[in-house]
Parts: sequence; structure tokens; C-alpha cells
Amino acid sequence: MHAWEQIQQTVNYIEDHLNEDINIEDLAKTACLSPFYYQRLFSRLVKKPVAEYIKLRRVAKAADCLLQSDIRILDIALELGFTSHEHFSRTFKNTFGLTPDEYRKNPQTLNRMTKPQLLLHYTLVDEEVPLITDGIVLEIHREELKEPVHYMGLIKDVPIHHIDGLGTESGIDPLASLWDDFHKQKTVLTCVSEEKEEIGVAYSSLKEGYFSYFAGMPYEHAEIPSAFKSWELPAGEYIICSFEAESFEALVVDALYKAQHYIYNTWLPKHKLQTDAFCAERYASHSPDTTNMEIWLRNLI
Repeated sequence: MHAWEQIQQTVNYIEDHLNEDINIEDLAKTACLSPFYYQRLFSRLVKKPVAEYIKLRRVAKAADCLLQSDIRILDIALELGFTSHEHFSRTFKNTFGLTPDEYRKNPQTLNRMTKPQLLLHYTLVDEEVPLITDGIVLEIHREELKEPVHYMGLIKDVPIHHIDGLGTESGIDPLASLWDDFHKQKTVLTCVSEEKEEIGVAYSSLKEGYFSYFAGMPYEHAEIPSAFKSWELPAGEYIICSFEAESFEALVVDALYKAQHYIYNTWLPKHKLQTDAFCAERYASHSPDTTNMEIWLRNLI
């Protein structure tokens, strides 16, 4: 068994026992490692210490439970191993920036610690051969874009750690408000169909410590409304990573991070390929009914 498989076994165990006491010594035994080496290897592969990972997965699960209004906040806290309502509230606020009660009254899209699927670090899938893992179906292929595609939308600068974390950072999703603003402004455009494709693009910003993110839709006319900016998807050969998940939230909170991590840190380096300095996320629609999307990366080699 590879070392990553030993750690994945304990990750799976943690996920199935978040409402129980989890002992690091027992996890180390499951991985057939000493507690010292187990914790070192876990931190290296998961990018978080064991105890912090368990805490972050518990508050992530708690966020889902809070959307069920018939369950008391205290019951959620005790079920997930927090010693009191106060302990749970403090941990939740330190993680996401708002209390459980505030989140229940006004749910927001949250960045949360996702359960890692470590085989994505080490498995090299062939092009046009689907990889199915942990509720995600992922496939990579290439496509030639003959003509550029023009988009109009809104732009926001976002702290770089939002993408550096790749599923390990927690807090309120800074892109959710951008998409909300875009959809509100989009509805006043009578020429726009609800079926139009939507795109989210991350690229370098002139502002140090930030990246720029564009949320938009295609347009064909020369003029765009004054509130919007334009962005062009240039012609060229693209490496396309298509994937789907069980829900829209799982798609953008979990699957997107895992697909980005896989293609940037495993697939491209092992194929010795370089891509343009932007990452385009293409959706049939950025709506709660969407469960599949594509990452488009322009090949430079």
C-alpha cells in the first residue's frame, strides 16, 4: 500500500466518525505508522494538521446541519463533539466569520475544508477516459477554438490565498457576492436568455497579493452596458477538464477545487505542458440546478 493510501484510509474514517471522539493514536494505528510519523505525513498530504482538519470538517458538516431549521443549534454542537453552544459558536465564527445563528438566519456560500481525495495527486488519467472518485466524475480532453469568444460581465479582485488553499481555506466565499451582483444586473438586460452559458475566469491582478476574477456571459454586439466589462477567450488549443458532482454546491465548493488541484499539480506537470495565465470555468448556467462544468486552459506548447 502506498503512503497516500494509508492516509486516505484515515481520512475516510474521520469522515464517517465526525460525531465521535477521534483519537490520533488510533488513526496512526490504522495507517500502520507511529503517531509522530502519521501526523507528519498527514500534514504533508492534507495540508492541515490532523486535529485542525477534524475541527474544520466538523464545522463544515455543521454548516449543512444548520440549514435544517428543525434541529437546535445546541443539538448540532453536541452531536459533532463540541462541548457547549458557546464553544461551537466561537469555533464557527472563528472559521467562517459569522455565528451559527447568523448563518442560519442568512445562509451564505462558504469556503470550507473539503475532504481530500489523495489519489488525484498520484493517478494520471488518459485523455477522454473518465475518472470516477468520491462522488466526482472527471475527464480531460483537448479542443481547438477557431475563433475567440467574447464575454461581458463584472470583475472583482480577490485575495490570492482564496485559490492557494485549493479546498483547505475556510470563510465566506468572496466570489458569491460577485455572482449575485452579476445575476441581478443580468436580469435587467431584455436581450439576454436564461439559457446562455456563463463563465468565471481567474487571472493575474495588478494589485499585489490579489487575483482578478471575471463573472460573465457571451455577447455578440459591439457595445456592452456601461456597468459591465469585457473579457475574451482567445482562439487556440485548449486542455479541457470536464467534471460533475451530485449538486451545485458540491460542484463549486468541492469538485472545482479538486479538479483544479489535479490538473495543475498532477496532470499538466506529468505531461510537461504549460498553459496561459488564466483559468476559465465554463458553465451551462451558474444556477442551483447545474451539476457539471468545464475548466478551459489554453495550451502554450
